[in-house]
Amino acid sequence: MTLIAPTLQMFFSDRLAQQRQVSPRTIAAYRDALKLLLEFIHEQTSKLPSQLDWDDLDATMISAFLNHLEVERHNSIRTRNVRLTAIRSLFSYAALRHPEHALLIQRVLAIPPKRFDKRIVTFLTAPEIDALLAAPDQSRWEGRRDKTLMLLAIQTGLRVSELTGLNCRDITLGAGANVRCEGKGRKQRAVPLTGPVEALLKFWLAERAGLPNDPLFPTRTGRRLSRDAVELRVSTHARTAAQRCPSLSGKRIHPHVFRHSCAMSLLQAGVDTSVIALWLGHAGVRSTDAYVHADITIKEKALALTTPTSARPGRYHPSDKVLAFLESL
Repeated sequence: MTLIAPTLQMFFSDRLAQQRQVSPRTIAAYRDALKLLLEFIHEQTSKLPSQLDWDDLDATMISAFLNHLEVERHNSIRTRNVRLTAIRSLFSYAALRHPEHALLIQRVLAIPPKRFDKRIVTFLTAPEIDALLAAPDQSRWEGRRDKTLMLLAIQTGLRVSELTGLNCRDITLGAGANVRCEGKGRKQRAVPLTGPVEALLKFWLAERAGLPNDPLFPTRTGRRLSRDAVELRVSTHARTAAQRCPSLSGKRIHPHVFRHSCAMSLLQAGVDTSVIALWLGHAGVRSTDAYVHADITIKEKALALTTPTSARPGRYHPSDKVLAFLESL
């Protein structure tokens, strides 16, 4: 019997923290996934996590856990696949330390991610953006903070974690105004700021009066805003804005919609997708394809360039014997 506890501890302390130097967010995501797995196995076998060995984590048990996530916890397929990624990462590490369990580990690694429907991304139109930015109460400190945060998110396309991770020193005003952030994979990037965003940030930094290492968007007590807090503020303002802009009522507004809206505005302005990928901090250009699919105006332009239905039908006939031979292949 080989206990999993030593390998599990080494996976976090050595593999993730030392060898790969992953971000705290990745460690937290892997921790949550494996904690759920161990709790599920405990319910099924009555064994404490410290007593489990690798035979308790076979492919049948892992598959049952993944089904449990979907059926009983009502997790989406995307969430299921994220949990599976954490499990596969642990088992890939275990394969190096436990060759005696090679067959069991290989069967778990062979569990494929589940396919899911890819929906068209949701983004905001210009009137919807104006209504949303007008929703926060500007007579209150929180309202001025929320408007600055949302406008910065819409113009720069920063992720929620990047927004909440900003410090006062990350904003550069004046010539070459920009915001610096650290995104996925510890990749740092700088995004330029437009005049209106720079002006609003200038007023906010003066009111915020924070030290360089203080969070740019804090709570009343000075702590850093959490992801849940940002989502709550955005949904609250979206309900208020929907009263003046009815089209918002049919949309689920969350912070990531600001990122989609930034990408769509750049795409509609004619910015190349490779530049948009750099702007958003995407790992590759393929991640930007979703915005091309969502932009109906690009498809309408393509339709306008196609041959009209009134054109005379015909078939291509090569005018040369060599071309005719190649065409027949």
